[in-house]
Amino acid sequence: MKLGIVGLPNVGKSTLFNAITNSSIQSENFPFCTIEPNVGVVAVPDKRLNSLSRIYNPKKITNATVKFFDIAGLVKGASKGEGLGNKFLSNIHECDAILHVVRCFQDDNIIHVNGKVNPESDIETVEMELIFSDIEVLERRISRFKKVGSKNNKVSENNAGLLNELKKFLETGKPARLFDTEKDLNTTNAIEELNLLTNKPVIYAANLSEKDFLNGIKNSELYKKMELIAKNSNSMVLPICAELEMQISDMEDDEKQVFLRDLGLSQSSLDRLVSACYKLLGLISFLTAGKPEVRAWTIKNGTKAPQAAGKIHSDIERGFIRAEIIFWEKLVECGSFANAKEKGLIRSEGKEYVVKDGDVVLFRFNV
Repeated sequence: MKLGIVGLPNVGKSTLFNAITNSSIQSENFPFCTIEPNVGVVAVPDKRLNSLSRIYNPKKITNATVKFFDIAGLVKGASKGEGLGNKFLSNIHECDAILHVVRCFQDDNIIHVNGKVNPESDIETVEMELIFSDIEVLERRISRFKKVGSKNNKVSENNAGLLNELKKFLETGKPARLFDTEKDLNTTNAIEELNLLTNKPVIYAANLSEKDFLNGIKNSELYKKMELIAKNSNSMVLPICAELEMQISDMEDDEKQVFLRDLGLSQSSLDRLVSACYKLLGLISFLTAGKPEVRAWTIKNGTKAPQAAGKIHSDIERGFIRAEIIFWEKLVECGSFANAKEKGLIRSEGKEYVVKDGDVVLFRFNV
C-alpha cells in the first residue's frame, strides 16, 4: 500500500511523516522545507502476528507494509509552475491513496502561507491544483483520440465523449471521484485506467493542537468544518496531532502504550491511519504461519482463495487444490495447527471460498 502525503507548506506534513516513519527529515517553519519527496516504509502493526509467533517461534516475522511519500508543499499555481511546480505529480500518481494533511490549529509562531488558518480554503487550493493537472491529462488524451479517430472510429468516439464529459465536470471544480458513472462498470474501469489524481481515495488528516486533540475534537470548530468537507467530498477525516506523535515516536513499544493509556488513547495515529486506509481501500489481511515464517498478506476484500494464493506465488494459484483454514484466534487457543485439526476446527475450502480477514491459511497445490 502506497500513500502520498500532500498539503500546503507548514501544515505538519513532514512532522507527521517523521513521527509515523520514525525518520528525521528536515521540518522547519518556512515554506518548501521539503524539496525532494521523502519515502518511508512502515510495518503495519498487527497483534495477530505476535500471538502466532509465540506458537511457532518462527525464524522470521513479516508484517504487511505501507510506503509513505512526503510530497513537497503545494501552493496556488503549482500545476503551472508556482512554488516547486508540478514535479511532485509523478510521485502521487503511483500512490493508492492520498493523505491530505490540513492545518486545524492556531499558532502565531508558525507561518501560514495564506496568512490565515482556513481548512476549507486550504483544501480547495490543493485540490484545484490536482484538478488542473488532471485536466491537462484529459486534454492530451482527447488530442490523441482525435488523431487516431479515422483508424478506430467507434472506440475513439466513445472514449473521447467520456473524456470530454469528465473534463467538463472537472472544470466545475469537482474531483473525478465524485463523477457519476451510473454504476456502469465499463465507464468506471475506463476512468480508473486514466489514473487521475482526483480519482484516488482521500483521507484528510486534521492536524489539531495537543489541547484540542486531547480535550475533545468535537469542541474544535476547525475540526467540525473538516467533518463536513469530508462528508461532501466522499472522503474520510482522521483527527491527529503531529506534535504529540513526534513525542512518542522514539519510545519503546511498552513505554508508548503506557503513555497513550495515560492520555486516554487506545491507538497511535499510525495504527488509526492504517486501519482507516485499509477500510478506505477495501483491504484485509490473511495470515500464513509456520516455523520458517509468520506473515500477513494484504488482499482486496472479496478475494477468492486461488487469487489469495497467487499473492504468495503464481505457481500456488496455478496449481491450487484447496485451502485449509482456521481463524487466527482459534489457532492460538488450540496451540498448534495439528491440535486444531484433531479437534476438527480446520476447514477445507475450494476455489469459490472468499478469504476473510484474520484467516490463517495453508494452501494445498500441485504444479
